[in-house]
Amino acid sequence: MHHGKLFGFLLLLLLLQPALALPPLQLYLEITPEGGTLKPPPGEYSGPVVIRKRITLDGGGKVTVNGGGSGSILTIEADGVVVRGLHLSHSGDSHDQVDAGILIKANDTVVQDNIIDDSLFGIHLSNAHGNQVIGNQISSKDRDVTLRGDGIRLWYSHENLIKDNRIKNSRDIVISNSRENRIIGNQMRHSRISMELVFSPENEIRGNVFEDNYNGVTVIYSDDLVIADNRMLDMRKITGFGISVKESYQIKITDNEIAHCAIGLLATSPLEAENILTIENNLFTFNDVATYFYGERGGHKLHYNRFIDNFVDVMGSTTATSRLNHWENNYWDNYQGFDQNHDGIGDQPHRVFLYADRIWMDRSMARFYRGSPALSLIDFVQRLVPSSEPDLMYTDPTPLMQPPLNRPVKD
Repeated sequence: MHHGKLFGFLLLLLLLQPALALPPLQLYLEITPEGGTLKPPPGEYSGPVVIRKRITLDGGGKVTVNGGGSGSILTIEADGVVVRGLHLSHSGDSHDQVDAGILIKANDTVVQDNIIDDSLFGIHLSNAHGNQVIGNQISSKDRDVTLRGDGIRLWYSHENLIKDNRIKNSRDIVISNSRENRIIGNQMRHSRISMELVFSPENEIRGNVFEDNYNGVTVIYSDDLVIADNRMLDMRKITGFGISVKESYQIKITDNEIAHCAIGLLATSPLEAENILTIENNLFTFNDVATYFYGERGGHKLHYNRFIDNFVDVMGSTTATSRLNHWENNYWDNYQGFDQNHDGIGDQPHRVFLYADRIWMDRSMARFYRGSPALSLIDFVQRLVPSSEPDLMYTDPTPLMQPPLNRPVKD
């Protein structure tokens, strides 16, 4: 059918639509030529919508696509598509089908400055590479956090840029079996897991703000990551943590602010000596436990970090776990030494022993008495007249007298 006849046929269909029905956006897409730009008239249109050719769809901030509560609202199946300025709402409810606001099954697309709400999942990249997802606002459906979908989800998708998106009232950001992606400058609030990486090496997580979620960044079986310049704030739900690393190595954790978390950093010991974490120039402040290390080997490098106003700076599953890490040039607000030669480094190492005030670490029943006057008195007596040599938990041989300068992290 020639384009003129097709246009006339589609126009007739539009005119025959019931007065109260929304015009289908799919018809406008069908008459847009390959490589063309579609700017629909302002208003609300019905979905779902599938883009099967390289076009630009520009809503100008004045076009709403209503998914009708069935499936994904907009699906991109052609490379090089640009979608921007749309309001996408009312997706389906299927977790099995991953009903999303935008489903990307193509390469080299740009999805920018869209608003997605009342959508189970936000943006789902499935076997999609080299895409740019920038400046979108995403929220899920109004239900319990465990029953929502993920704000952004990458599955077998590589070399994508996920930048400056704002996510709230969602579930997680999930990156699964996906490598060499850059997750830069995003914000996520009032959700569950800020970001979960599973079998996803060589990704960069930089300059993001994760606040008031259940947990921060969770890393599982994902090596060679950069986690830098992020802010993990107010992860206090039960055992909420800022960063958790399990069986993942050669990760650089630098210049992050981790504050008001139940656990700031949770990390397992490396299986091999070369498989370590580099933890440098971070701020740990107002956490119940700033760092917790699980295992028996230790070996991680912790340099130039700031430990300020935490209830406990360091814990480990055994005293050897924390003691065998490489502590150097960190600032400890509870260091009790002097700097007589004025070189900025304490004259004596910062040593922390396992006294009575840390009994709650090994005996969960004692948590109730944590910080109590009774436990403080027992601790004072043990320090004053020890009945035996206490276990050494960790030593920083070169504690800093002043906090090292960190690069500011912008909100």
